[in-house]
Amino acid sequence: MYIKHLKDCPEFIAGDNSHLREILNPGKEKVKINYSLAWAMVKPEEKTSPHKLKNSEVYYIIKGTGIMYINNEEKSVKENDTIYIPPDAVQFIENTGKQNLEFLCIVDPAWKLDIEQILQKINRKKIIP
Repeated sequence: MYIKHLKDCPEFIAGDNSHLREILNPGKEKVKINYSLAWAMVKPEEKTSPHKLKNSEVYYIIKGTGIMYINNEEKSVKENDTIYIPPDAVQFIENTGKQNLEFLCIVDPAWKLDIEQILQKINRKKIIP
């Protein structure tokens, strides 16, 4: 059995500019899984940087509202929505609500630095070319 509390996972600013807590990653812990699991948060009126992963990803919205951008599509998202992001899709999420947008991220196979490409840096509310 392996139990880990979210507050025991250090919070940091990820490459896409979200606040992130990595919960499970088989490359860093002795767990027999092929995916990685992380908690992410985007503050009101902020968005993540456009980026893409070589692997598929799933977001599960825990709290808040926003707009999910995948390639040339955009859809409103809210609490309890699940979003599938195909491999190599350009993606970012924008918080359109008044509270933090919190979601779980599942990457399969597990996230590693070399599978992610940040396409544009965002300085909180502004995109930097």
